[in-house]
Amino acid sequence: MKWEGISEFVNVAENESFTKAAKSMAISTAQVSRQVSALEKRLNIKLFYRTTRKVSLTEEGRVYYQHCRSVLDGLDAAERAVTNLQSKPQGKIKLTAPVTYGEQQILPLVSDFMLQYMDIEVTAYLSNLQVDLVEEGYDLAIRLGKLPDSSMMAKKLGKRTNYVCASPAYLNKNGVPHSLSELDMHSCLKGTLDYWHFKNSPKGRKVRVSGRLRFNSGYGLVDAAIKGLGIVQLPDYYVQEYLKSGDLVTLLDNYREPDEGIWAVYPHNRHLSPRIKLLVQYLDANLT
Repeated sequence: MKWEGISEFVNVAENESFTKAAKSMAISTAQVSRQVSALEKRLNIKLFYRTTRKVSLTEEGRVYYQHCRSVLDGLDAAERAVTNLQSKPQGKIKLTAPVTYGEQQILPLVSDFMLQYMDIEVTAYLSNLQVDLVEEGYDLAIRLGKLPDSSMMAKKLGKRTNYVCASPAYLNKNGVPHSLSELDMHSCLKGTLDYWHFKNSPKGRKVRVSGRLRFNSGYGLVDAAIKGLGIVQLPDYYVQEYLKSGDLVTLLDNYREPDEGIWAVYPHNRHLSPRIKLLVQYLDANLT
């Protein structure tokens, strides 16, 4: 008895029409009208303003609609959750990730994920540009570093460390810098930016660096550093193996900024599909 008329009421509110609501529910207009009238009588409030041309919510109707919509959404989610337990995940996933991190970390894990879920299709686009997920139809993005304020949902998958490092040969020839001011006396290998980030205050610090080499490639900068052309600042996934082998050594560790987040970002959607949830959970469990 308590639930009678709620579906009809919500449909009329969203369609602004008893006739359209009846059509969407595949029942008669008279039945919709009877159910809504009975609901108004039971609540002892007027839910709609009715004219020959338009149906609109009263103030009380708007408040009631918001609560009823949440209840129906919850019931839909519960039904999907039960149904999904008995069905195999399937469908398409479109994701984007930064180029190098995507190549090294994300795409191999996506391939492993697809071996487990044979009915899921994945399209991945690697780009260092921040694409608009909603406008370009992406289900998921992998983002690095500090996230801008947005309406997107985000889950932290891990963290990365930015290292300042150089080859032993370069340091033997040019000396070891012990402070940020000493970087001015060294050849710094630059990427797309003219400054590096360090820990110096709660807001962090940008230090402008200079040198005769600039590459927009992390791999190119690593190679130049190993060959003794200068000092470089790069994320761990570029330099870890060379730090372990001794081809590079870390510098200015006391000034190293806090680790940055690695995030799964997806459009704000309370009906996030099971296949997207599964992929996010898989990445969370397996990213190194």
